[in-house]
Formats: sequence, C-alpha cells, structure tokens
Amino acid sequence: MVKTLISLLTVCIGLLLSAKDVYAGEVEVLHFWTSPGEAVSVTELKELIARRKHTWKDFAVVGGGGGNAMQALKQRVLVGKPPAAATIKGPAVQEWAALNTLANLDAMATFDHWDQVLPKVVQDAVKHKGRYVAVPANIHRSNWLYSNAEVLRKSGVTAVPTKFDEFLAAAEKIKAAGFIPIAHGGQAWQEFLLFESIVLGVNGVDFYKRAFMDLDPSALNSAEMRRAFDVFRRVKSYTDSKSKGRDWNAATEMVINGKAAFQFMGDWAKGEFVVAGQRPGKEFNCTPAPGTGQAFSYVIDTFAMFQLKSWEAQKAQGYLAYVLLGKEFQEKFNLRKGSIPSRRDMDLSKFDDCAKASARDFTMSEAAKTLVPSVAIDMSVPTVTHAALQAVISDFWNNDAMPSSEAASRVLLAAYPKK
Repeated sequence: MVKTLISLLTVCIGLLLSAKDVYAGEVEVLHFWTSPGEAVSVTELKELIARRKHTWKDFAVVGGGGGNAMQALKQRVLVGKPPAAATIKGPAVQEWAALNTLANLDAMATFDHWDQVLPKVVQDAVKHKGRYVAVPANIHRSNWLYSNAEVLRKSGVTAVPTKFDEFLAAAEKIKAAGFIPIAHGGQAWQEFLLFESIVLGVNGVDFYKRAFMDLDPSALNSAEMRRAFDVFRRVKSYTDSKSKGRDWNAATEMVINGKAAFQFMGDWAKGEFVVAGQRPGKEFNCTPAPGTGQAFSYVIDTFAMFQLKSWEAQKAQGYLAYVLLGKEFQEKFNLRKGSIPSRRDMDLSKFDDCAKASARDFTMSEAAKTLVPSVAIDMSVPTVTHAALQAVISDFWNNDAMPSSEAASRVLLAAYPKK
C-alpha cells in the first residue's frame, strides 16, 4: 500500500515539475549564509527557484555558527508559522522530525533516485526512521588548515606542517618574522571547531569517535583529553589579542591580506579566498589540519523541509527540494561555497584542487572508516550536549588559569550532568 502510494506521488511530482508556472508559490528559506562568499552561493539558489516563477522569501539570520538562526526558527515554529525550509544539521534534524514538524520527502527521493546517488553518511543525516525529511546541499570538510603562501615564505617556513609539533615550531618562526601566526575568530563555536581538529590531530580517529561520537566517559576525562587541552592553550598563544568576538570570515581576511599565516576553518572559508581572486596552491594553501590527513571531519549542510498548509507553498517547497539535489545547483552552489557536492555522480572537472582533494579524501576515508562527524558544527551529539561541551571549551580558552585537568573533568560533566 505504502509503495503504491509513493509510486502515485512520484508520477504527480513528475507532472508538477514539468509545469512551468501554474503552481507558482512562495518559498521562505531560513539560513545563516551571510558572508560575502556564502551570499553569492545563496544567489545561485534564488535564481534557480525564480525560473519556475516561484517567489523566494529570504529569512537570513546573521551569525556564522547558526545559533541565532536556530533561536529564530524555534520562535516561528512555536507560533505555527514555520518557513518552507531551514538550514539544520546533524542530530537537530532528528530532533525536529521527532516533533512531527518535518515533511515526508520519500516520494521526491524515489522520483529522483536519492538512495542511488547519496553516500550512506549523507542519507543518514537527512533521514528520520528511514524516511527522508531534509535535503543535503553539500559535504563540507571541517578539518582544514588555510595558509598564506607568501607569509610562510617570508617567515622561512618551507612546508605546511603536517603534525602539531611541527606546526607550533612554524608558528614560532612566523611570530618572530612579525606576522600573526594564527588568525582566529574569538567566538565559542570557532574555539570548539579548533579544539575538534586538535583532538583529532593529537589523539587520532579512534579516540575522537570514543569521545565525540560515543561520549565514552573514559575518553572524555582522560590523559588524552588533557593533552589536547594543553596543545589548545599553546595554539592560543599564537593568536592576536584582538580576536575576541571576531567573525570567522574576518579572520579569513587576515590570511587573505597577509596579516596572518594560518587559519583553522572548514572549507566554507575557501569561498572567501575565491571571491578575493586567490587560487589554491598559488596565493593560499588548503591542507588537512596537522595530524588529520588520514581523517575527514564532515559537515553536511541540509535543508529541513517543514510541514506547510498552503498547497501553493507545498508545490514551491517540492520544487526547492528538487532543485537542491539537482546537478546544476550542486555544481554551481558548491563551486561558490567551497564544499563538494553531496551526490556521488558529479563531474568535478570545474572544481579547484582543494575540492578535488576533499572529494578524494572523502572517498578514501569512507573506505577506511575514518569519516567522523564534526562535533563542533552540530553533526555529532544532541543539541543540549553540544551547547554544554562548547561552553567548557570556550571557558578554557578564555581563562588561562584553568588547568587542563579541570577542563577534562568538566567535559565529562557536560556530557553527563549530575541529576
């Protein structure tokens, strides 16, 4: 019965997608892609939606970490006026689906063969109890290290470091040469992202999985976690005193402009270099964070589709879902955004060397079982646990008197608060 219904719906979807503008409606999208590089990427989506005469209603909320956007979304859903779609990631998709607020996209998925073109980890990120409830726009790699090639040359650093001891030695040379070694945005989510790469680079994939996927108490409060906090503090000593409150893209500009040598940031930062006219392997380098070359920490930007009452709005929402996973959007959007397509069957010939390396490393890590979800960018643990972990890591970053042993014990308490 269910299969028959889905088959009928796929036929209807085909008819609706072939219609030009009879079913035109408004599609409101909540997102937090407001940096220059990200804004250009969103424009690509708006233009594709306009082809079918649908009206795009922008619901942009400033704040690269997405926290402000999630608060705005909660307020809208509580009053019964959700947007058609919202950028949500990881466990938050499951949380919204469990509240019965998301639309069932199985008919569209069957029509467009999503099971055949999406990697397993991507499918898992956009399904709830086996049903599609969201659409993946891309695959980001969060464990990137960006560097300014000219600053490295002037500082006598002949190669991008691949281990943290090498990285800290290079940072000392860069500091002595009069540059800021590490461009950092002093916001809690950015500190968490940096710490994530340090944990992965210092302690390896197996430890990362135990700590930030399994929430294993013996990993959360351990010698390995304390060692990661020690490295975290040493890395902080190579940031500048004006970093507090700085947005991530402002930190990226410091590398682009030659004020700083390095930035730890996901591949969304690459879009800023591209907009500035810089080329990977020329003006800047993109390499895995030290010690993480054999791992791939992923972030999947997804558009969760909310249940709507209006027939016209539902049609516009359906077309949005179709466009999001279409090859044209997947190519144009990810070329701008810095990420790689979520589909396996894409031609990457137009993508730069950073993206090709990312796609190659994703496939390698998938086979080696070294793909890990980014805990810092909401892909790994429940929302409440994420917030508690982030608070501990940010507190440690901003309090030089806190011992690593105290931070590790607080990480355990954040994951397992006392009743």
